[in-house]
Amino acid sequence: MSNEVTKVNTKMGFTSYITSTGITQKINNIIGDDKKGARFISSIVSAVNNNPTLKECDNQSIISGALLGESLNLSPSPQLGQYYLVPFENKDRGKVATFQLGYKGYIQLAIRSGQYKKLNVLAIKEGELVKYDPLNEEIEVDLIDDEEKREKAKTIGYYAMFEYNNGFRKTMYWSKTKMEKHALQYSKGYQAKKGYTFWEKDFDAMAYKTMLRQLISKWGIMSIDMQQAFEGDMAYIKEDGTKEYVDNEEIVSNVPDAEIIEKETKTVSSLDEL
Repeated sequence: MSNEVTKVNTKMGFTSYITSTGITQKINNIIGDDKKGARFISSIVSAVNNNPTLKECDNQSIISGALLGESLNLSPSPQLGQYYLVPFENKDRGKVATFQLGYKGYIQLAIRSGQYKKLNVLAIKEGELVKYDPLNEEIEVDLIDDEEKREKAKTIGYYAMFEYNNGFRKTMYWSKTKMEKHALQYSKGYQAKKGYTFWEKDFDAMAYKTMLRQLISKWGIMSIDMQQAFEGDMAYIKEDGTKEYVDNEEIVSNVPDAEIIEKETKTVSSLDEL
């Protein structure tokens, strides 16, 4: 599609754009099934309607990000938290939608690989940690029995682990202080503390994602789908399939009432920054 046509389509309302005959047919051809295509269109229209900032994004970028999610058989529903379409300001294209994998998406893809017997990530609360031995990767905790009391307790760290079907096991523990330093190092938005980043809105969810990403990318078996998800995470996917990565949290939240912060995209050399 030419740049001129793209600019026209960007100005067209997303619902009108995606339901136009040419685009609908193109989507059906890619997905390979008219019924699945109709379901895909319905789910994306719903996601856009629930997030006014997405309506300002380049239409093609929304579809490209959503098609990646569809190819991974993940849902864009915010309630499921498998992946998100996140608005981002691009100096050349205006607002574009980027694909962001949620921690529940990581879990889904790992489970589907059939390689993992166990996979878990957990916030450790104040008073629960007895000790963590990084050499033998063994943790001893005394979990708070009262779920309501535990939920309200202060988080002091994060623990993640996996075990393969063949018995190989790997664990990781980060203190809350370490996670905070990580967020500050890689998230300029979080550094600004203006309340619009996912780190500020749901620190635990971003911490879970970071733990799983660090653990699986370094020691886990990665299926083809998992590799595609890693490569697409935090990327603006162009029409030719190439990806332009955004600086971790220099984004606007997909929460409808979030403040819109204009930033510019930049290419990063590593996907281990989350």
